Amino acid sequence: MLCMPKGLSFRTQADNRDPQLHSFIITREDGSRTYGFVLTFYEEVTSKQICTAMQTLYQMHNAEQYSSVCASSSCSMDSLASSIDEGDATSLAKLQRYNSYDISRDTLYVSKCICLITPLPFMQACKKFLIQLYKAVTSQQPPPLPLESYIHNILYEVPLPPPGRSLKFYGVYEPIICQRPGPNELPLSDYPLREVFELLGLENLVQVFTCVLLEMQILLYSQDYQRLMTVAEGITTLLFPFQWQHVYVPILPASLLHFLDAPVPYLMGLQSKEGTDRSKLELPQEANLCFVDIDNHFIELPEEFPQFPNKLEFIQEISEVLLQFGIPPEGNLHCSDSATKLKNLVLSDLVNDKKNGNIPSNALNMYELLKGNETIARLQALAKRTGVTMEKMTITAPLTEEKDGKLSCEELELRDYKLNVQLREVFANRFTQMFADYEAFVIQAAPDMESWLTNREQMQNFDKASFLSDQPEPYLPFLSHFIETQMFATFIDNKIMSQWEEKDPFLRVFDSRIEKIRLYNVRAPALRTSNYQKCSTLKEAGQLSIQRLVLADIVAPEPHFLSCEKQQTDTQSIEQRLMKIDHTAIHPHLLDMKIGQGKYEQGFFPKLQSDVLATGPTNNNRWASRSTTTQRRKDRLRQHSEHIGLDNDMREPSEELLLHQNSMAFWEWDQGPPPPARPPKKSFSECCLKYMQEARSLGKNLRQPKLSDLSPAVIAQTNWKFVEGLLKECRMKTKRMLVEKMGHEAVELGHGEANITGLEENTLIASLCDLLERIWSHGLQVKQGKSALWSHLLQYQEREEKQEHSAESPVGGGTERRKSDTGITLPTLRVSLIQDMRHVQNMSEIKTDVGRARAWIRLSLEKKLLSQHLKQLLSNQALAKKLYKRYAFLRCEEEREQFLYHLLSLNAVDYFCFTSVFTTIMIPYRSVIIPIKKLSNAITTSNPWICVSGELGDSGVMQIPKNHLEMTFECQNLGKLTTVQIGHDNSGLLAKWLVDCVMVRNEITGHTYKFPCGRWLGKGVDDGSLERILIGELVSSTSDEELGKQCRTPPQQKSPTVTRRLSITSLTGRNTKPNAGQIQEGIGEAVNNIVKHFHKPEKERGSLTILLCGENGLVAALEQVFHHGFKSARIFHKNVFIWDFIEKAVAYFETSDQIGDNEEALLLQRSSCKTFCHYVNAINTAPRNIGKDGKFQILVCLGTRDHFLSQWIPLLAECPPITRMYEENALLRDRMTVNSLIRVLQTLQDFNIILEGSLIKGVDV
Repeated sequence: MLCMPKGLSFRTQADNRDPQLHSFIITREDGSRTYGFVLTFYEEVTSKQICTAMQTLYQMHNAEQYSSVCASSSCSMDSLASSIDEGDATSLAKLQRYNSYDISRDTLYVSKCICLITPLPFMQACKKFLIQLYKAVTSQQPPPLPLESYIHNILYEVPLPPPGRSLKFYGVYEPIICQRPGPNELPLSDYPLREVFELLGLENLVQVFTCVLLEMQILLYSQDYQRLMTVAEGITTLLFPFQWQHVYVPILPASLLHFLDAPVPYLMGLQSKEGTDRSKLELPQEANLCFVDIDNHFIELPEEFPQFPNKLEFIQEISEVLLQFGIPPEGNLHCSDSATKLKNLVLSDLVNDKKNGNIPSNALNMYELLKGNETIARLQALAKRTGVTMEKMTITAPLTEEKDGKLSCEELELRDYKLNVQLREVFANRFTQMFADYEAFVIQAAPDMESWLTNREQMQNFDKASFLSDQPEPYLPFLSHFIETQMFATFIDNKIMSQWEEKDPFLRVFDSRIEKIRLYNVRAPALRTSNYQKCSTLKEAGQLSIQRLVLADIVAPEPHFLSCEKQQTDTQSIEQRLMKIDHTAIHPHLLDMKIGQGKYEQGFFPKLQSDVLATGPTNNNRWASRSTTTQRRKDRLRQHSEHIGLDNDMREPSEELLLHQNSMAFWEWDQGPPPPARPPKKSFSECCLKYMQEARSLGKNLRQPKLSDLSPAVIAQTNWKFVEGLLKECRMKTKRMLVEKMGHEAVELGHGEANITGLEENTLIASLCDLLERIWSHGLQVKQGKSALWSHLLQYQEREEKQEHSAESPVGGGTERRKSDTGITLPTLRVSLIQDMRHVQNMSEIKTDVGRARAWIRLSLEKKLLSQHLKQLLSNQALAKKLYKRYAFLRCEEEREQFLYHLLSLNAVDYFCFTSVFTTIMIPYRSVIIPIKKLSNAITTSNPWICVSGELGDSGVMQIPKNHLEMTFECQNLGKLTTVQIGHDNSGLLAKWLVDCVMVRNEITGHTYKFPCGRWLGKGVDDGSLERILIGELVSSTSDEELGKQCRTPPQQKSPTVTRRLSITSLTGRNTKPNAGQIQEGIGEAVNNIVKHFHKPEKERGSLTILLCGENGLVAALEQVFHHGFKSARIFHKNVFIWDFIEKAVAYFETSDQIGDNEEALLLQRSSCKTFCHYVNAINTAPRNIGKDGKFQILVCLGTRDHFLSQWIPLLAECPPITRMYEENALLRDRMTVNSLIRVLQTLQDFNIILEGSLIKGVDV
């Protein structure tokens, strides 16, 4: 299946029969990996029966082709399987190109392959060994020994090199060198990144790399299996220090195509057929898919895709490295035209032993060519604009060139290795810079590992909100998504586990790099900046490994170990170790074989003697004596890997290696006896098992299909695991959204500290959208669009609209208005899934089905109807059966109900995820003015008008039709509504109007805002105001009856002038005036809320208007201060307002020449008096018809904005009019209270307060 993925292939002497090399990987369910390297070649068919049968088959096939008149070429592919599963006719189709196969004159060849299985990806060493085996078969002279000797040698006598060591073993003709990075170096990577960049191009690779980091679904697509493997291994190698945690199948067999239906993140490779059109390739789900067409140098990215931080500068740095090696950053644009050539390039020495076919361009000419490149010019211009230093590009000359200008295989391999190291250093440096301070945000709350594992699901391991708040602004879109991935969660888990267990190798190397950065002061520990910092270790990177690789070419001495004394430094130890080969494996030797076995026949690979290769050496006591200790060490390491939940080959200690089965090419080699194994605690295994099964991501437990067992029972079990996994993921996501959001709302109510930001909230909602898309994509019968959810909705809409004339909505209550006690209220808003779809369909800003589905999810979530809508959608069981297979999640009744229940829990919190995202759309609003009929006329004879304002703008002044209290209007999204300005022109006989409140509703989201008034509009009544500014409050979603009650302000016992503000009186009861202590407490609370507002991130701040003018705002608190002890009631005169006192104070200041005795204080007080008088006069002369209380509100807002309040209060407290208008016990006449008030108001001096335009419109100061 993996060695010969296309099955047997037949060729003739006229066909290309060059040997081909490809590799593959098998990842077990526990994450351990096995690598396979396959050399496919062609061998002559000597059986006359097979040749005759082939000729007959070809004649039948040829006749069928001519009779169908090329019908097969015009057929469209109906499904993914039909577009892929054509391997049985491949060889015959190729024979047809030459139009004949005659047994009498043609030679028939059949494919064969040699495969080497290894536990680590030593690609270069395995390739050389396989090539030498093939040469031994095709050479005119027989090999020195039977092939069994060489195979037996590599199976049983060639050990794995320990970390930091090099090894020489012997092939058929030449020695082969392989080396393994040390414990402090980057992990082993033998796949050439040069090919990855040439195949994809730099910019495409960075985009795909970002998708992998965000754990999206990645599908690689190519005709060449080796390209699939090279790209997959190359990209995952660059993830250091993180590791891919989900499904990883770089070469997906045709029999496992149903795994593309898996609703989990994956990285898979799919073989394409020559001439296949991408548009005809039907994939189960594409909403969150990154499609990589390797051969055509093309990628398709998911929507709402955040860019990698400092992407352009990052690309520039990588470009400099590529240019030094003569590689164009845009890659090989013509790679699709040379697929076969590139595949055979590494094996071209089999055709011509003296020369290698990979001919790089001259370095200087390459640089001259790239100087005029548009991409490079754009990067250089960017560097100059952003201040990034652009060092002079230098293209290194080839290491050693032959006379004909070609590089030898060894030199090319060395260049690739050096390029690999430098590129990986650049990528690793990015993560080192981005996460240099990650350890400060790791939460280590558990006292021991057992308790941590037991409570893992309930614990928060990383302070995400604090981490994001410390990051540069450009990083946030990417980082907010990345820290939610499983690879980052695993990384943090490993950090926490390192305090009890041996540190993970990846983590150990990464932490040492961070310490090195701090040691050399490359970046201060507390410094966070968005300035790009290049990798500073490129020159030193890989020198030790390259030296180890180069020096291995010398003649190897006898096997020995190097002795490193304690006095030597680490550098000296490494240098001493690298001067010589660490170990030379046992030479191949004659085996105990019968005479005649292993007979050589040129061009034919012999049938190997299984009895000779079945067992290892029995006369080597050195290895046999280790069997017991090796098995004990294997058991201990297996337990260790289970506890940590990581790959076996990644959890390997630096001083010992895991012994693999005999099917592996390399086996274990270590130094000295193993350390004693530590027995686990009694309940430790159970804790680890629970941790691995529940705390980790669901995809990790499901990450690999079983290639050995493809029975229907196994497939059904796998799909059931997917269903369970989706349900658990939904539960975890909704719980996280609910807890975090409720914590945020508690802060707004003063009950805690915020632990989520708006960016995090948006990330969580986007993650929920991805989950819903994956659920709706699971088990689809036929894919009909990129968004499975929107496709389902469209089909439901089509069916419902056909029945709309005869069937009413099962949820909506119609548009009939329900009468309340006042007779006036908002009409009931119809609840309809179809109507919400129409709202989204009318949004011209959204162009794709995926975008429409996400908008509909956001709208339903904001309306608290997501669970209800989806339940209604799934209630049509006939449609669900038509669209989904029996095993699909949406057809599992019990799990579906639990899923809807989890979504229902989100109704407990308020979201504005639709309103805050789609800010440019046109939204219809409905407003209703509710008067107090018992005390005034319901409708005024004057000409009323209204202006609605929100966080994103205002509607402008709109005239209300006469004799109407309700109107609808449409304008650009206003965001959350904050204020309503209402007034009239005072014309007609019945001009005086007592307004209870104004109700405004967003007709799309259903959010309803109440703007309480309780005041008169008209001259000669109340404070004489013809215009009022009303502050809004969101009405909670309730039933129609409760909404009607909320539309009415409770009956007032006193004049609206006194009882308009209820924040302080509510402390002691509605009819009881607050005492001095309660008033002072209200002032402190109002000021404290404003201070906390400015200490939040700018994007997380709420409405400042509510904090200033709302129910508990600063204006209301100061009104209580000024009302305390105020002589407002008169028996034979009109009531007096605070503004009357303000105006008398201004009259006194304007006529008074002497205010104080101290000259300096006199100047300060004169300045304060001048500004105070100027502001009051500007408010009085404004063209607005605002009442006296409204003028006082404007004065407080302006004084707060311009930081004059703390200067005006002492002036008012000392002016003579205060003695006539205030009681002796009034707060304003108490010097201590006034001084305390001044100190509280001075805390607002440092904040830049921006007022909403509706509050101060028309006032020129």
